Amino acid sequence: MSQNIGESIRTMASDARQAARKVATLSTDTKNRMLLSTADALMDNRKSLQDANRKDLDRASEKGLSPAFIDRLALSDKVIDSMAGGLREVAALPDPVGESTGMWKRPNGLVVGRVRIPLGVIGMIYESRPNVTIDAAGLCLKAGNAVILKGGSDAISSNLALASILQDVLAEYNVPGAAVQVVPHTDRSAVTELLACEEDIDLIIPRGGEGLIRFVVENSRIPVLKHYKGVCHVYVDEGADLKMATEICFNSKVQRPGVCNAMEGMLVHSGVADEFLPMAGKRLTEAGVEIRGCDRTCAILHDAVKATDSDWGEEFLSLVLAVRVVDSMDEAMDYIARYGSNHTEVIVTGDYARSRRFLNEVDASLVMVNASTRFNDGGQLGLGAEIGISTSKLHAYGPMGLEELTTTKFVGFGDGQTRT
Repeated sequence: MSQNIGESIRTMASDARQAARKVATLSTDTKNRMLLSTADALMDNRKSLQDANRKDLDRASEKGLSPAFIDRLALSDKVIDSMAGGLREVAALPDPVGESTGMWKRPNGLVVGRVRIPLGVIGMIYESRPNVTIDAAGLCLKAGNAVILKGGSDAISSNLALASILQDVLAEYNVPGAAVQVVPHTDRSAVTELLACEEDIDLIIPRGGEGLIRFVVENSRIPVLKHYKGVCHVYVDEGADLKMATEICFNSKVQRPGVCNAMEGMLVHSGVADEFLPMAGKRLTEAGVEIRGCDRTCAILHDAVKATDSDWGEEFLSLVLAVRVVDSMDEAMDYIARYGSNHTEVIVTGDYARSRRFLNEVDASLVMVNASTRFNDGGQLGLGAEIGISTSKLHAYGPMGLEELTTTKFVGFGDGQTRT
């Protein structure tokens, strides 16, 4: 590892620790005005951002990277509008910092409470999407945190252009530039060094493919919030509205198949399989979905491919779907417990008691009744935006919005109490 890179990262982390003290004391009004100013600056600097982004896109094309990758990399007009809109939405959200989450009086008269405070310094490591730079910066600032952003090397020109805009806004409001820093190094050693700054960074949030997340977890000295996979299922129960079930499954799989909240497995109760599978199968296959089914599925859907053991629990991230016929909801829940990734699980049913049991017994960051898996998203769930989706339970589970970027501390109010 280059000594210069190591020194650079350690300095960034130390400076972020100092800046975090300033950011934690900013008023809600100041934070909101900063976010709105950043949104305006994105719109005003659209051309220069897209010029910088074009350098990344040209390099990606020269490398022969996939159209899907290049699409995620692009700062189109729609993406820039979305980034600005997201900042405005976050500005409109209640500020969690300083919120009292409880207050009680002890027998000795001591009043004890809990208040919400920033986490401190967040390290964000992510791949090709430059919009994450703005999403993460906005959320971290509103929650009173400093943030160090390490984007993928393929988006370096875009991220540095976005960093310049952020730095201008911080300077306008007399906030230290170290409150939001983009790592300028593309060498992977920068990530390793960042993961060793446990004295200055409080939390690491990786966002990307399973390989990136496992690398971060295996090399970090700092607590990591993670999700390895998005293996999401829809279970179509006996007695379900089959037309509704077809629409839910279609949307869950086809609307955007390459994301973590897309359906990867469809479980169908044997009592409705003969009627449901031809109906849903036709819609899915017409949309280009390859169905990999169990023996009973293949007996009903003659175009289905017989599934192999490796298909169960696989995150395809494409128009491929594993389908299994089950004889009971218990069998479906056992399958989910074995092959799911604690991300998103759905039951389609008309039975209230069974829906409640599914909600209570299935372990995932979002469990839903009669709705698409695609709703596991901070914006869709009313959080405004998200910095990622955690499938670990410490300290957050599910989409991470403003509240998940804070913690609580105890406060006490006495009038001379001493302990005996």
